Amino acid sequence: MIALLSFYLFATVMLASAVCVIFSRNPVHSVLWLILAFFNAAGLMLLVGAEFIAMLLVIVYVGAVAVLFLFVVMMLDIDFAELRSGFSRNLPFGIIIAIILFAEMFFAVRAWQAGPVLSAASAPEATQPNIVALGQVLYSRFLYPFEIAGLILLVAMIGAIVLTHRSRGDVRGQKISKQVDRRPEDAIKLENPTVGEGMKL
Repeated sequence: MIALLSFYLFATVMLASAVCVIFSRNPVHSVLWLILAFFNAAGLMLLVGAEFIAMLLVIVYVGAVAVLFLFVVMMLDIDFAELRSGFSRNLPFGIIIAIILFAEMFFAVRAWQAGPVLSAASAPEATQPNIVALGQVLYSRFLYPFEIAGLILLVAMIGAIVLTHRSRGDVRGQKISKQVDRRPEDAIKLENPTVGEGMKL
């Protein structure tokens, strides 16, 4: 019963937050609604026993969205004084969202411990956790595709760096070999001027 209640709770909040992402006029609010949708999607993954996907949703997607939120704040001309003025007005709404998130996490943990009761047929008992099974399959059967995917990402990263690294004429580039070969006596000149004479440039 608690699993069914949790499913309807997570699904309803996720659909509502997805609609708010689309129709919200403030991009910062859209990102916050998107984070709420990801949390509810992670709760749905916990209900079906896919705790690894739930962890990926929280760590990867919410973390990436947090970075996106930072870029939005940096790139847009946001009036922070206006945002602070509306803090006390939006505080009850924020408390309600926090209570809903804590309640959903409680229901998710309880439903995950109760097992998959959404289907009529009972699920077979797992001999090992999902993460252990996924790791064994990934690093044994799919080891070569996994390594090839890593190499492709590495080549893409190097290509992006090479494409964005342009040589400019108005910028003095760093010459490491000349810096290493420079002797201290060539770089430092000791002067002992007399009183009132000053330094000669």
